[in-house]
Amino acid sequence: MEFLTGVKQKEVLEIGDLLLPEMVGREVKVNGAVHAIRDMGTIAFVVLRKREGLVQCVYEPGKADFSLKELREGGAVEVSGVLAASEKAPGGVEIRMRAVVIFSEPVQAMPIPISKWKMNISLETSLDLRPVSLRNIRERAKFRIQDGIVRGFRDFLVTQGFTEIHTPKIGARGAEGGANIFRLDYFHRPAVLAQSPQFYKQMMVGVFDRVFETAPVFRAEKHNTKRHLNEYTSLDFEMGYIDGFEDIMAMETGVLQNIMGLLKKEYGRELAILDIELPDTEKIPCVRFDEAKRLASEKYGRPIRNPYDLEPEEESLIGRYFKEEYGSDFVFVTHYPSKKRPFYAMDDPGDPAFTLSFDCLFKGMEITTGGQRIHDYHMLLEKMAKRGMTEEGMEHYLMAFKYGMPPHGGLGIGLERLTMKLVGEDNVRETTLFPRDLSRLEP
Repeated sequence: MEFLTGVKQKEVLEIGDLLLPEMVGREVKVNGAVHAIRDMGTIAFVVLRKREGLVQCVYEPGKADFSLKELREGGAVEVSGVLAASEKAPGGVEIRMRAVVIFSEPVQAMPIPISKWKMNISLETSLDLRPVSLRNIRERAKFRIQDGIVRGFRDFLVTQGFTEIHTPKIGARGAEGGANIFRLDYFHRPAVLAQSPQFYKQMMVGVFDRVFETAPVFRAEKHNTKRHLNEYTSLDFEMGYIDGFEDIMAMETGVLQNIMGLLKKEYGRELAILDIELPDTEKIPCVRFDEAKRLASEKYGRPIRNPYDLEPEEESLIGRYFKEEYGSDFVFVTHYPSKKRPFYAMDDPGDPAFTLSFDCLFKGMEITTGGQRIHDYHMLLEKMAKRGMTEEGMEHYLMAFKYGMPPHGGLGIGLERLTMKLVGEDNVRETTLFPRDLSRLEP
């Protein structure tokens, strides 16, 4: 009988191990995928792709016990050899190959040149061949950056006393109403896919005071734009006992500062691959919705067409304005009209036509929507009545308020949009592993 006592230590090394100075000259064993083979005649370079990056191996006929013809791009292998210093190799070291174990071989040639720095293929081709295209070093780096964003979000909120929760994605009704709801049959009963974890976040404020979640949300919007998806990942938090909605914006500022700090500290390789200059998050300007519209209109000569919402072009101009005037890539736009906010948004006591809510724009695009929520039971019922809503189907949500709730609010950040603007792409599908939009349901 065998007992497991933890992670098994293996002979194979990772890139961090190879970069230790004392490893040069030693026999090493490394596994990975054959990323590229460059046959120079007298010698050949075999580049392995590992989770941390690339490892260069040198094949010399007569010094290795196998033929170069046995290796094919895409194969999974284990290489044995002597580690040598090399200024031209990634990380300054390379492996002089002696032996190889082949775990698997591709059955046909790569359909796209994943080993090139830029593959020069269309987005549609990249998405159709996603399991392969993501193996490209630059493509892969985008999603390492995305990993850092989620880590930075989660790690910071934990330090601020938040509890991570996991809410259902199938429900009886949508949190935001409207027509953009995916409906499904749930054991002969109508159900919907969650537009947002909003109702559950608020319920859980009554339990833990501060909660967060990173999870998918679903929007049945018939948009076919560069900024819309029908399934995306939302970084949500909700916090209780706030003094005002400014507390929520301040918390997001801290989140963004932590994300950028973590990326700078631990994701330098990916930042260099994608040539990313991290934005300054030391201070983020705040501007009222109506004032932001006016400023952009006056400076850039664009007439205000929609008094109740920001159009994409307006978002872009507002972002441009605050970059030019204050050097900030981020801006909080506050006090959105009540007409365009959900029923649970707290109206501004000074002018109920506006709400204590905000969007955060990053490089001219909305990445966050948030604000203070109504916490008083009677006020909530009154707002619902004004919207022509009934309590039917809302009993469980309203239960939280019937038995007391603190002043609270929160937000949701679109992970793919934030990643897109950070890495400099112009289509949100570029920073979505497997996009779901009007025309794409696979892979």
